[in-house]
Amino acid sequence: MEHNIPLITILAGGFGLALVFGFLAEKLKLPALVGYLLAGILIGPATPGFTADVGLASQLSEIGVMLLMFGVGLHFSLDDLLAVKKIALPGALVQMTVATLLGMAVAYGWDWSLGASLVFGLSLSCASTVVLLKALEARGLLESMNGRIAVGWLVVEDLATVLVLVLLPPLAGVLGGKAAATDTVEVPLWLTIGETLLQVGAFIAVMLVAGRRVLPWLLFQVARTGSRELFTLAVVAIAIGIAYGAAVLFNVSFALGAFFAGMVMRESDLSHRAAEESLPLRDAFAVLFFVSVGMLFDPKVLVEEPLHVLAVVAIIVFGKTLAAAVLVLLLRYPLNTALTVGASLAQIGEFSFILAGLGLSLGLLPEEGLSLVLAGALISIALNPFLFSAIQPLRALALRRSALARELESREDSLAVLPTSTEQHYLAGQVVVVGYGRVGRRVTGALAERQIPFVVVEQNREHVEQLRRQGIAAVSGDSADPGTLIQAHIADAAMLVIATSHPRNVQRMVEIARALNPPIEIVIRSGSAEAVDVFRRDQLGAVFFDEEELARGMQEHVLAKFAPPTDKAPAAGDQGSAA
Repeated sequence: MEHNIPLITILAGGFGLALVFGFLAEKLKLPALVGYLLAGILIGPATPGFTADVGLASQLSEIGVMLLMFGVGLHFSLDDLLAVKKIALPGALVQMTVATLLGMAVAYGWDWSLGASLVFGLSLSCASTVVLLKALEARGLLESMNGRIAVGWLVVEDLATVLVLVLLPPLAGVLGGKAAATDTVEVPLWLTIGETLLQVGAFIAVMLVAGRRVLPWLLFQVARTGSRELFTLAVVAIAIGIAYGAAVLFNVSFALGAFFAGMVMRESDLSHRAAEESLPLRDAFAVLFFVSVGMLFDPKVLVEEPLHVLAVVAIIVFGKTLAAAVLVLLLRYPLNTALTVGASLAQIGEFSFILAGLGLSLGLLPEEGLSLVLAGALISIALNPFLFSAIQPLRALALRRSALARELESREDSLAVLPTSTEQHYLAGQVVVVGYGRVGRRVTGALAERQIPFVVVEQNREHVEQLRRQGIAAVSGDSADPGTLIQAHIADAAMLVIATSHPRNVQRMVEIARALNPPIEIVIRSGSAEAVDVFRRDQLGAVFFDEEELARGMQEHVLAKFAPPTDKAPAAGDQGSAA
């Protein structure tokens, strides 16, 4: 009977050891995922004693990737993705190119072939979405502007990697591989590329046209039964079912299929409940992902090729980080955004394993290459939480010691200041609205309808550009920075409306506003129950609105302070409902 329970064995061994070593890691002030990785090494084939089924562990971790990507989609709409396209699209492509060239240069120096060097470089260029999500969630950054940029960046990377996975087999012969020699029918490269783009486009079209209508309706029908088990089952079935269907029917990766399923499901009013119900399952399978990574690692490579491992880690942790940070700064985003995106990309994961494995099967990548990729993944994943923890101290140190950093932080930016042509009624007695998301759009829409002057403060430069094209006063920058609020003329404003869903810097914003304008009225979107607990209402002297009363309550409160209701005014729920 012992030979017939590999699934139970790996669950018991993986979860049990992950718990023990994760607990010890936390006690030693290390990230818990370091313990999960160590647990995987201990039950992997490279260490003596019990060996779990590597193939089965890989499939279980793939389920974790699906559920995690589905959860991201539930919080990341298509509008969010399009909102960061100007930085995510060029940034991801250029950064992948730089990382690939760095990997190729190092591998070529080891006398590897052109094909091996290319596959190796590509494997180092794509970061792990799973690792990024865990890091952002742990720090409450997932719904922040920096978090959305990082997630959008990795989505573009994933799309590019899918294309690479499809193109690599037909190119294997040209690159010195062995697979192409066995092909009976040679397919032109342009036809392969065209077919891939059509399949991806068809999947996205089906999800946006049919899925947008069917999935929210289906979830609503299940919710009407009142059964919590059925609702959870529906969420999991939709996430895994669509991911599997995307892979089988459209050759799209499991991860991207689940991500788009979540994005479509976000259209439902039950999306928050879906995210909450699936969270324990997502966390459990995320643990198995890290355990499976540890199982693939052979510690011998650290002894046999220490310099090679060091070079790989340097490319992942320093080369990719520096390239991404420089690109973000060149696109005129703040230093904090550059450091956050850089730290987000300073690791590799699931797609790197897939690429390296495919290269090995095609005869392009030597076995040493796969071992080095796994070593780089293990070490970079373990180091990634420390890089995130170092962002703020590093930023503070750079601003203190570096004239260049101070210049980058305070450089002239046309979007960071109101134009000189801004009319006077926007500069005194106005409403300053921080955040131009769903709630911010509804509030500003109602203000515009009543002709109440307002200024929008938004970190997304593309939103600010769009607002200015519409003739709306807006400034780009970090709302927790005094300079940004000063540019919005907070000192002469009548009200500050904090409509952002990211609560981390709310207290800082309130302190700045009170210092510059003591009598100003402040209205805050609490964002979560935790935000209300952290920021004591009495001390802040602000009006809070919780999620259930959020959009309507904030809108009615702001309007009541400036103008009484009129017959021409729209109902509180009408303005901006499409947004």
